[in-house]
Amino acid sequence: MTALDDIDRALIHALQVDGRAPFTKIGDVLGVSTQTVARRYRRLRAEASLRVVGLPDPQRAGQAEWMVRLTATPHTAQDLAQALARRADTAWIKLMSGGTEICVNVHTPAASDHSLLLRDIPRTASVTAVSAHQLLHRYFGGPQAWLGRANSLDASQVSALTPVFSGEGKPLTSDDDALLAALQRDGRASLAELAAATGWSAATVARRLADLQAGGTVFFDLEVDTAKLGATTHALLWMSVAPAHLDRVARALAKHPELAVVAATTGPANLVAHALCADAAALHHYLTHRLGALEAIRTLETAPVLRTIKAAASR
Repeated sequence: MTALDDIDRALIHALQVDGRAPFTKIGDVLGVSTQTVARRYRRLRAEASLRVVGLPDPQRAGQAEWMVRLTATPHTAQDLAQALARRADTAWIKLMSGGTEICVNVHTPAASDHSLLLRDIPRTASVTAVSAHQLLHRYFGGPQAWLGRANSLDASQVSALTPVFSGEGKPLTSDDDALLAALQRDGRASLAELAAATGWSAATVARRLADLQAGGTVFFDLEVDTAKLGATTHALLWMSVAPAHLDRVARALAKHPELAVVAATTGPANLVAHALCADAAALHHYLTHRLGALEAIRTLETAPVLRTIKAAASR
């Protein structure tokens, strides 16, 4: 695939604003035909791994969110990462520094026994080290999109595409499991397809989906090959910040276009961020000039991402 053009980038941004927006509406906002939008969407799916996925917001869905760092023996790390990717409670998985470290984002019910953390991983013979860090507060990420894929539309276009919901939001229940599973497979599945997956009527699906979106319990995210958007170098940044300055630093980082996630966490490093840069030189410049200017950051560990095994919801 050649470099993305303005229409491709605008379509990606539009789907980030509303992953279920009809192609007719997107075409009207972008000033192109419905056929052009549909053709570009199919091309991006085939050549840039574009997918829309419906996900629960952990903070609003009553889930605890963890980042688990594993060190495994060199010849087993990739197989272990693939096995973890098949679990329903893992949201994304990255193979890190040298191919022996795995970082896993885990969502569990807040009142659960955290079996993945406390039982399954320590019993895996190939794991030589493990540390678990609970995310205490997300300053950026989740429903908020990395600016590298959400910087093509103007304010009026974003406003025209932003869905408006009436009524109050509703919490998730076990009855929503089939609906969420279907949305994680394809966030743009039709109401008829969602009705078939849930056993509900199309009207019931529409009402329930609107209720979940109204309160932010469910949101729609994009999976896309970030290299097509100019970000070929990824890294997780683990920072230690004096508690008195943590909130100020985190809010400042949440405005950096290089970062896709900023969150306060437990452990020796109390702030974690996911950086996406054009290349290694751009990452170095970001670390030394942008982060280096924040004196409250006492320590910084940079862990390069070698490969994303699971993104958002799919392997």
